[in-house]
Amino acid sequence: QENFEESGGGSVAAGGSLRLSCTTSGSIYDKNCMGWFRQVPGKEREIVATIYTVDDTQWYSDSVKDRFIISRNSAKHSIYLVMNDLKPEESAIYGCAADAHPATIPSPVVRTSCGFGGSWDSGDYYGQGTQVSISS
Repeated sequence: QENFEESGGGSVAAGGSLRLSCTTSGSIYDKNCMGWFRQVPGKEREIVATIYTVDDTQWYSDSVKDRFIISRNSAKHSIYLVMNDLKPEESAIYGCAADAHPATIPSPVVRTSCGFGGSWDSGDYYGQGTQVSISS
């Protein structure tokens, strides 16, 4: 069973833009810290943006700051990623993720962690992703 439904990937020329969408279940969305990752075959998964879905607190990696925008629609249990000024070296599988922290973790702790990019490991939820290809 897939935890996420991702869409919006494709091919674009350098400098172009794409908008990715991710929809999940209410139980996963209510974990409150979601994000987008990208992964190139043979390399580690890189979280590029996170959002605390309760109050929109956002974090971006330095490599995408000021070019990517993460947003949410809580009614649809969805998050989005607008990617602007894309570069060929950013071609990768892009997917969404959710922090699978225990319910016993206080919300302020989750918010603070999410606001600094989150704490991700193999126990969290990850989507299969969608391919983004940027040509030079």
